[in-house]
Amino acid sequence: MLPIGEAQQKVLEEIPVLGRERLFILEALGRVLAQDVEAVRDVPSADNSAMDGYSVKYSDIVGANSSNPVRLKIIGESPAGKPYPGLLEQGQAVRIMTGGLIPKGADTVIMLEDTEREGDFVICLNDPGARAHVRFKAEYVRTGESVFRRGDVIRPPEVGMLATLGHAYVYVYQRPVVAILSTGDELVDLDEPFSEGKVICSNTYSLAAQVLDCGAIPLSLGIASDNIDDLRSRLRDGLRADVILTSGGVSVGKYDLVKDTLTEVGMKVKFWKVAMKPGKPLVFGTIGAKPVFGLPGNPTSAMISFEQFVRPALLKMMGRKHLFRPLMEAQLAEDVKISSGRLHLVRCKLFEKDGVKFAVSTGTQSSASLRSMVMADGLMILPAEKAPFRAGDKVRVQFLHTDIPLRSESHY
Repeated sequence: MLPIGEAQQKVLEEIPVLGRERLFILEALGRVLAQDVEAVRDVPSADNSAMDGYSVKYSDIVGANSSNPVRLKIIGESPAGKPYPGLLEQGQAVRIMTGGLIPKGADTVIMLEDTEREGDFVICLNDPGARAHVRFKAEYVRTGESVFRRGDVIRPPEVGMLATLGHAYVYVYQRPVVAILSTGDELVDLDEPFSEGKVICSNTYSLAAQVLDCGAIPLSLGIASDNIDDLRSRLRDGLRADVILTSGGVSVGKYDLVKDTLTEVGMKVKFWKVAMKPGKPLVFGTIGAKPVFGLPGNPTSAMISFEQFVRPALLKMMGRKHLFRPLMEAQLAEDVKISSGRLHLVRCKLFEKDGVKFAVSTGTQSSASLRSMVMADGLMILPAEKAPFRAGDKVRVQFLHTDIPLRSESHY
């Protein structure tokens, strides 16, 4: 059995980054830039006001205060989008609004709150400092400056910045299509008759949701029976996808046929079995350059295996730099027993008390209990060699419900 960190490394070594496509910036939200972006204009493009007030020459209002006010002649106004066309001379002021262009000859804005108006004159009651409240040309971005790099994720601020720079379309990395096949004679789909001995195939939906959650595209291949011909036919259908993902049939039982059938349709096995609990019976291989994951059939084993191996692979395919969920350190709120020599990933809830973060097990760690995944905030990472684990011990916890990428290397 491979250690989990070594298995993750073997997976990522085989994962290609996909090609690029050109999208409108709103459609590119959440995607990864496949190009550098340089500024084609200055931002701001001209000096403008950061406040409502009056644009003035600073030399006119040096030392102004309520005891020593300065009186200036108002010669016009400069609202946003309608700049004052003339030249500001000594002893003059132009009424200006936020975003309005600074008139020629002016270098400072005094806020409206620091003034009083008397007919065609403004009384300045404060010295705001030289060049105050002016957003100067190219203060934020200069023409030719590199604003974004290939690999940056497009969030709402990036969309706004791209629009500011006049980029309506950008190149982003493509999203992989992930073919999902669930296997087992006992499985039925949501709209099929349910009877004793049958199980609703939740994996089809939970795995598809995980695929969507990380930005890829799920393609359901349905449910295959424990029959080589059915498996072969459905797996061949999956060859049109970028990634093949199966659940069930990869252990050592009489009807665990998936691994052999994958080999028959061209998969080169890279490893089988990982020293982790849950998720030991996991197969990874490739068909050409196409990654293939054979996940365990138990619902939580499949989901946890997806988090550790499939999700980082899909993120890499989409050009992401940060591939793994973030970690935190927490204190155990109770003793935790582990039952084998493998690394344990224990579903847990997190809470804080007196400024200390605590982790507590969700209860049953059965591989069949999806309820424990619903309750979980994260996974406690418990190496077998550090057992036993007692209340008060510090442990690492991998988040499950956040997508903030804090690190790009494996946790193990």
